[in-house]
Amino acid sequence: MKITNHIFALAAVAVMLFWCSFASLANSINVIPQPSSVQVFDGECNIAGATFRIDKKFSKETIAAVNGFAESLKLASGKKNGRGKAVLVFELSNDIVKEGYAIEVSNNKVYVKASDFNGVLYAIETIKQMLPVEIYTKKPCDGGDWTLPYMRIEDHPRFAYRGLHLDVARHFFDIDQVKKYLDIMAIHKLNTFHWHLTDDQGWRIEIKKYPLLTEVGSIRKETLKGHFRRSKEFDGTPYGEGMWYTQDQIKEVVAYAASKGITVIPEIDLPGHMVAALAAYPELGCTGGPYEVWRTWGITKDVLCVGKESTIEFLKNVLSEVCELFPSEYIHIGGDECPKDKWKECPHCQAKIKELCLVGNEKYSAEYYLQSYITRQMEEFLATKGKKIIGWDEILEGEISKNVTVMSWRGNEHGLEAIKRGHDVIMVNKGSLYFDYCQIKDSSKEPLTIGGHVSVEKVYSYEPYTDEMTDAEKARILGIQANMWTEYITSNDYLEYMILPRLSALSEIQWCSPTGKDYGRFLEKMGAMVRIYEALGYNYAKHIFIK
Repeated sequence: MKITNHIFALAAVAVMLFWCSFASLANSINVIPQPSSVQVFDGECNIAGATFRIDKKFSKETIAAVNGFAESLKLASGKKNGRGKAVLVFELSNDIVKEGYAIEVSNNKVYVKASDFNGVLYAIETIKQMLPVEIYTKKPCDGGDWTLPYMRIEDHPRFAYRGLHLDVARHFFDIDQVKKYLDIMAIHKLNTFHWHLTDDQGWRIEIKKYPLLTEVGSIRKETLKGHFRRSKEFDGTPYGEGMWYTQDQIKEVVAYAASKGITVIPEIDLPGHMVAALAAYPELGCTGGPYEVWRTWGITKDVLCVGKESTIEFLKNVLSEVCELFPSEYIHIGGDECPKDKWKECPHCQAKIKELCLVGNEKYSAEYYLQSYITRQMEEFLATKGKKIIGWDEILEGEISKNVTVMSWRGNEHGLEAIKRGHDVIMVNKGSLYFDYCQIKDSSKEPLTIGGHVSVEKVYSYEPYTDEMTDAEKARILGIQANMWTEYITSNDYLEYMILPRLSALSEIQWCSPTGKDYGRFLEKMGAMVRIYEALGYNYAKHIFIK
């Protein structure tokens, strides 16, 4: 059953008004995210039945993407390509910046220039958003307007890293839904999928050397009902049997993402959030267990025993298989929410602290530097595989190498601290970019969520730069990401409801310069984006203009 929430009359009226506004904006370029530079001139070019010319210097994947667009145009317009007057020319141009593109429309000619695969994809996406929505569904559109205005667009993204996260450990989503998630990302010109594959409540990736990780670690015997801060009631139903990805399925998703211009970054959270692994292999813990896959949410004191060399070996073996599956430059190793209580009592951990001569100070105890030790071990090992690591901002609590990229989730101040310490940073500010938070302030009118309030406007108003930052410090911010944690997200419809339409706001703050943002213009264009959502059957929040 779809999550419909309460359909506010005011929201419905607002959306309809925004839809109607497009009838009076004949020359409007209704594209999200807003292109960097747009000029519109008198005249129109009908591209139904157009002839496609593709520069042979493009890669095979780029040529395939253009041919795919040509096929969609043929099916939706009902007119065979080559039968119309227009010519669409796709030209490789090394003068265009990475992921950028240029489009020029004049008398029966559409010129598209780009220097890479993603640039071509984004040019195609821009054109598609200006056409009837049937271009997405590939269903014939009787009487559709297949004209583009004469125009010149020069466009490129503000940030190189434009990410969206999905937690599949708390609740699982099969590869068909993951692919749909990637489709939605592609429409919004995102280029990085952060796949959170393991946590206390479930292990979701096949590791052939350790089969119990999925045989045991994927299944919890029951799940908490209601909010974890208020409820102690459980549903009594096992969850997770068969809910994990084979290595072949992982490869399939990675390849599918690549076809959309999206890089997949896996996360294996360590040394905390590892109870699912401990349930499968209790010898990895400080006490030896017994452990069970966690049935509730929050933070547990049971973490990996990093004083044992066997734990280091386990992690290296796991990450070796992960590296084989993911061509990404980065592997995310988590590092967040790792209580040190067990380490303080564990003879193995205390012996390791003594061996390494780790000493606490007024800010951090020796156990924090023990976590820095395990982070360094993983960083050095992954470097032998040609990989770099990303960690949540808690990894700053101690000493880490400047090669580590920090994902700042607890607030901009942690990202700024990381920058001052010489780290590259990805901003994931929970107050503006956590899509598991409520979309309106009145949570009683929302499905059950973890809490908090992140509206579309709040997402849109997020800015990672401050006036005090130098240009060199700004350059350390690789990009922006939104997180989708799934403690309470139990279905595909619910998942889509929580990311849409906030993802449209995210795409603009990732893509547009601060001077290129305009919330009023953005709201006007949301009507066109909503029509795309509806044509593709996506479930979205219909009260997005209620604060």
